[in-house]
Amino acid sequence: MSYSWDILQPEHLMYGTPRSQGMPPGKGQMAPLLPPRAPPPAPKGAQAPPGPPQPRSKKQSRRHQRFLERRALLEQRGVLRPPRGQPGSQDPPEGLSKAPPRCGKVPKSPIPNGTAKDVSGADTAARVPLLRPTKYVAIDCEMVGTGPRGRQSELARCSVVGYHGDVIYDKYVRPQLPVVDYRTRWSGVTQRHLRNAIPFRVAQAEILKILKDKIVVGHAIHNDFQALKYFHPKDRTRDTSQIPLLNRKAGLPLRASASLKSLAEHLLHKKIQVGCRGHSSVEDAQTAMELYRLVEVQWETELARSQPPRPPSPPADPSTDSDQYLDDQYWPTDLTTGSL
Repeated sequence: MSYSWDILQPEHLMYGTPRSQGMPPGKGQMAPLLPPRAPPPAPKGAQAPPGPPQPRSKKQSRRHQRFLERRALLEQRGVLRPPRGQPGSQDPPEGLSKAPPRCGKVPKSPIPNGTAKDVSGADTAARVPLLRPTKYVAIDCEMVGTGPRGRQSELARCSVVGYHGDVIYDKYVRPQLPVVDYRTRWSGVTQRHLRNAIPFRVAQAEILKILKDKIVVGHAIHNDFQALKYFHPKDRTRDTSQIPLLNRKAGLPLRASASLKSLAEHLLHKKIQVGCRGHSSVEDAQTAMELYRLVEVQWETELARSQPPRPPSPPADPSTDSDQYLDDQYWPTDLTTGSL
């Protein structure tokens, strides 16, 4: 049997090209003995030829679509910054990392001055850090009539409750002048209540000790302070009769001075000051605190915005600086000359 010489050439050994084309292996056609040569590597800087586009599966396409929709929603709410090159995007300031956020995690935006932004994009902005509950108290006083025809009001009972309505102080107080009108229909105070009442000066000292450095809540609270013969700092006073937020929630005129009973009925859905036995100062103080807690965040936010900025601290007086007394001019003469 004779073979053609060109079948034994190296290129035919490597690629196994038969002499007769179109014949399947096993019928006069040799199978390749070595794998085909890999194409030479592309030089640096040259772009590889684009391959045929690979069709994306339906699952991946839907997931990517949901990702784009979620990202557009976050950009619209201001939680996520749009990518560079798109309208509305801004370059990050110097010193901050420009790396994109990790997948699946929304970057936390900085919260200046204790403010926060909720997920819906509504600004609770300027939300001020609230104080501890122990810093809040509510007060209510009941007065009786003294003086000519009982027209002068004097303290007969005072109640102070905490942030959660717990009773801190509740005592009957003996007025300084003889009682002419007990006003029982409104005050709930009778002659029997004042038999063992404490003197006004004693009660005043006890109450002011409780109110010191506190945020004091009350309804028409100026009347209570007047009965105590006391003035509380305005920035630490919360009068529920002077806040339009409560009137707005209750559907009342904004500038109207609504009664505590009306606000409690509209907003807290409870009835107070019912019957002819008079008011309960404990119940009234607890109701005022409940109304305050209802609008606490919004109220404190508006107060923080309306308060003027604090003036800058005055420059230090060099004449009162204690460091200057270390200079030689303040040392005894014999010590300075001896050291030389």
